Amino acid sequence: MRRLKIGIIDLVSKGPTHSLWARVMHANMASIMPQIVATWCEQEGHEVKMICYTGLEDLGSELPKGVDLVFISSFSQASMLAYAISHYFRSQGTVTVLGGPHARCYPDDAVKYFDYVLGFTDKTIISDILVNCCSHKPEGVYLSAKHQPAELPGVRERWKFIEASLQKAPFFKMVPMIGSMGCPYTCSFCIDSTVTYQPLDFETTKQDLQFLLTKFKKPLVGWHDPNFGVRFEDNMRAIASAAPPGSFRFAAESSLSILTEDHLKVMQQNGFHAMLPGIESWYELGNKSKTSHMAGKEKLERISEHVNMMFRYIPYVQTNFVLGLDSDAGDEPFELTKRFVDKSPAAFPGYSLLTSFGEAAPLNLQYQRENRVIPFPFHFLNNHLAMNMKPKNYEWLDFYNKVIDLTAYTFSKKAIYRRFMATPQFTPKWLNFLRAVSSEGYGRLKFYNRIRKNLKEDRQFRSFFEGETKQLPPFYSRIVQRDLGSWWNWLPAGALEHDPNAYLHKSQSGKTERSGSLRNTGIQVVESRNS
Repeated sequence: MRRLKIGIIDLVSKGPTHSLWARVMHANMASIMPQIVATWCEQEGHEVKMICYTGLEDLGSELPKGVDLVFISSFSQASMLAYAISHYFRSQGTVTVLGGPHARCYPDDAVKYFDYVLGFTDKTIISDILVNCCSHKPEGVYLSAKHQPAELPGVRERWKFIEASLQKAPFFKMVPMIGSMGCPYTCSFCIDSTVTYQPLDFETTKQDLQFLLTKFKKPLVGWHDPNFGVRFEDNMRAIASAAPPGSFRFAAESSLSILTEDHLKVMQQNGFHAMLPGIESWYELGNKSKTSHMAGKEKLERISEHVNMMFRYIPYVQTNFVLGLDSDAGDEPFELTKRFVDKSPAAFPGYSLLTSFGEAAPLNLQYQRENRVIPFPFHFLNNHLAMNMKPKNYEWLDFYNKVIDLTAYTFSKKAIYRRFMATPQFTPKWLNFLRAVSSEGYGRLKFYNRIRKNLKEDRQFRSFFEGETKQLPPFYSRIVQRDLGSWWNWLPAGALEHDPNAYLHKSQSGKTERSGSLRNTGIQVVESRNS
């Protein structure tokens, strides 16, 4: 096998930006899998250049030059930029590969613009691509392992790639770590609902934490587990055995069912400073909050009490909600959320508009059967810029009126002040303030008002939302062009459009994929239907 020159691009941003939030946080939002792929490629003896694109750099000057193969990792919101970059490299004869959430959610679209598209990815898959590195046109090849890998290179092995990303972080530097993959809960709306829960080696976790103590006085670690702490005792034992209490600062996502007071006491001792539990709904969506028999006001009271208790042990708490669920109707879900803002003023409420992400979550198939999915460009699928499905119990204008009212209430001067005063520590206070006055607060409110205005005044715009036409309003194409900057010129023809019901069509067509292996390795290979 010849020695390849390989580029690895982790797209944190979907285009050039100078936002304050990007300056503070984007370099701390690097994904782990691109670092792992880079490590595997080096282990195979290849030359690797990796970049983490935060939106603040000149992407053209940072891109690797003269490479044989480029791996790109992207969420759906950055996929337009990923498609443009792939087009740029393929025009030079470079083989391109797409991995990350977008590849899992929309493989049938991605194969139009890449030579390889990856689902579950292990070292064998990467090795196979390196051996068979060649272009696939007119459409690419979809590769997926049967399961996620049981072992991953730890922090020590991928440190050179972590360090390069952290050098771009101006204020604080958060090291990405992962202790498990998948989630034991099966929330049908979640991209991880069909991913088997799998803890990774706790001895590796211990060794990685000890390694970080040689790099930082008090390391800040962001756990990338979909639901951290499922194997709570094992996790805490690994952390406690790595160093004395107070040696680390940790941030993680977890469910309220795990965050009991006894557990929180242990987490406080072990240095947990930020937790992001999912509340999701006042009515349904699993038992992640241990309130399965409760709904409405009763659930509100229980959740508020629980979240307020968390602040006795954890300085920063973000509570995550989904707006526009089929269980929502009328004013009540929005009014209950306002009451939560009042009752738990220190918590930062993270609001997501219900979004269907292709074929990664089982619930998306139901939405497609009901013909409710709207073909918004992927660029807007970041949980708040576009709700890409028609709400069940609201007219669009009514829905946006309620979303705007809730957002304005949450980020009013009064609410910001109460959140600032109620938050127990200095850094969380100012982080909440920054988020409120930037894109997550004032920025979203401004954007939602623009959507509402267009729904009122623009018939074609409203027809697109109602599913009466698939013609994209110029409002959205102009935003994509603005956000991509010069990379707009490299966006392939037709990339703004996609089949919103691809998952449904695949399920209805019976045998829609051909499985096999590239070189008798046992890898599951799925080629596009039209290749």
